[in-house]
Amino acid sequence: MPELPEVETTRRGIEPHCLGRRVRRVTVRESRLRWPVPPDLPQRLRGAVIRGVDRRAKYLLLRTARGDLMVHLGMSGSLRLVPPREPPRTHDHVDIELQGDYCLRFNDPRRFGSLHWLAPGEPTPLLDHLGPEPLSDAFDGAWLYRLSRGRRGAVKTFIMDGKVVVGVGNIYASEALFLAGIHPGRAAGRVSLARYERLAVQIKRVLTSAIEQGGTTLRDFVGGDGKPGYFAQQLRVYGRAGAPCRACGGPLKELRLGQRSSVYCVTCQR
Repeated sequence: MPELPEVETTRRGIEPHCLGRRVRRVTVRESRLRWPVPPDLPQRLRGAVIRGVDRRAKYLLLRTARGDLMVHLGMSGSLRLVPPREPPRTHDHVDIELQGDYCLRFNDPRRFGSLHWLAPGEPTPLLDHLGPEPLSDAFDGAWLYRLSRGRRGAVKTFIMDGKVVVGVGNIYASEALFLAGIHPGRAAGRVSLARYERLAVQIKRVLTSAIEQGGTTLRDFVGGDGKPGYFAQQLRVYGRAGAPCRACGGPLKELRLGQRSSVYCVTCQR
């Protein structure tokens, strides 16, 4: 699933080609996504000028004076720039053609992604109650420590909760916990302030590094330019169960937390 770095990579890739451009037309080939594409989306977007390309959590927001188009990439989606005359491929569900011979093409083999229209001032239930952005000043160790008091659930599950902090998915939670030396199964309420401060620093470090390298290529993800990310080459624990730890050389172990695989080092993580 595309996580925060993949979505941010896409945002940065498409932003320079979208800002200030008018939407010429919208073509919906398949409306049956996770939620149906609004039937009036082509009419709402046609002629609108894109004034901003933002991200909140794992959602992309194309801002216009009429309202915002909110895009979620789901488990296998991508939003890339192609020439308008390029023939659509299988699973190319939506085209947003822009002035200047650009086309934003939404592709999603599993159709778990979604496109939503947000009118000015309209409530956004999908964005309400979300935690802070992990790369913002609002997120730090003190924030994690305060919210974790009394929690018995695993610290990994805790930092993957979007109400605590957005965008820290399975890959990056595993990597940050390793770098912070924290066992993923440790109760969130039993992690000290000092260790949460270290964990917050590592979350920021891992996400920043992944964004700089274009995200993590695992199965389906490509960025806005159609090119894959390369952070997977630096993964220290995720997907490496049984392999030697890159720090101590011992075998990495695996456990299940919240229906997800968690790989960790029994020596380096406590």
